[in-house]
Amino acid sequence: MPIRQKLEEAGVLKPAEIEMLVRVFDATCPKFENVCDRQQRAARIIAQYQAGVRNEAELTELARQPLGH
Repeated sequence: MPIRQKLEEAGVLKPAEIEMLVRVFDATCPKFENVCDRQQRAARIIAQYQAGVRNEAELTELARQPLGH
């Protein structure tokens, strides 16, 4: 399920917030990524946003880091 659909179904974010999170997700997509890795990346982006990271550039940088960093 695409990240946009999951965010819209949750109904807790404003459209502008969803747009930003989708931009971060799209900007951090590696060339070859399996479904599991894609879902984990989406979950990390959302979790970081919920934890208070609101800056798009910072979210993008965090999403590009390997797990565990």
